[in-house]
Amino acid sequence: MQTLTTEQIRKLIARGKMKDTVFQALGIMCLGIALLVIFLLVSDMLMRGIDRLTLDFFTNFASRRAGQSGILSAWVGTILVMLVTAMAAVPLGVAAGIYLEEYAKSNWVTDIIEINITNLAAVPSIVYGLLALGIFVYAFGLGQSILSAGLTLALLILPIVIVSTREAIRAIPAMIREGSMAVGATRWQTCRYHIIPYAMPGILTGVIIGLARAIGETAPIITIGALTFIAFLPPVPFTTGADGVTAGMFDWVLSPFTVMPIQIFNWTSRPDPAFEVNAAAAGFVLMAMVLSMNAVAIYLRYKMRKNIKW
Repeated sequence: MQTLTTEQIRKLIARGKMKDTVFQALGIMCLGIALLVIFLLVSDMLMRGIDRLTLDFFTNFASRRAGQSGILSAWVGTILVMLVTAMAAVPLGVAAGIYLEEYAKSNWVTDIIEINITNLAAVPSIVYGLLALGIFVYAFGLGQSILSAGLTLALLILPIVIVSTREAIRAIPAMIREGSMAVGATRWQTCRYHIIPYAMPGILTGVIIGLARAIGETAPIITIGALTFIAFLPPVPFTTGADGVTAGMFDWVLSPFTVMPIQIFNWTSRPDPAFEVNAAAAGFVLMAMVLSMNAVAIYLRYKMRKNIKW
């Protein structure tokens, strides 16, 4: 084995430092370009649609007149669909991730499951829409409802939630499990009191990133038959409508709906340039919702990681 001289070692160290500097500069440049693109996009939508960002714009239904049109049914529908999506995907995805990482035996069956979960994350969203059209809309008879849309998007983000849960659990040092079991804790007690609390920042980050993806999806929602023009809201539980019928607690989940991306798509397809202004304003609102969700994810991760001590 050849012995390196002091000068050769210094040259190797200097070369490594130069590579680190170049890589850091490239990373900063790529980050700067990405932030610049986002800034220009958001600024363009804000400047084009700022005149429409009034209270009436948020409280009016869609209209054939651009100046009177609003996004009330769209943003309410978006929130309700995201609520159903979170209620369906988060418990199932987190539970599946915990089971695969902590309980499942390593064999060919789990290997096949892991490969398929990873592949599902790359499936085009339109495929989920076609699947939901056949199963939720027709086979289960849920129709073109909020429940169908929520379950469709839950299927879409389920692989993301499972993968993020598993990665968050894998990041926990093995000594945490070993120390817990050494004092007599069961596997479930170890998961409940140690693994899940320590993995929660990563799990929440993955969940919110998945929901941020789902909130902007259009193809699967259009596929299952979401409305592009709607001038009413889902029934409020335990309220009596104009027909004298009192709505049940969950009647709203079977109500027709629209969401922000579809409302934007509808306005951009209109020949009247005034609707493009509405689309820009709605696009800015949607972008603000997505960025807010990501900001919440960053804050929760930072807050929870401060309390982790190992």
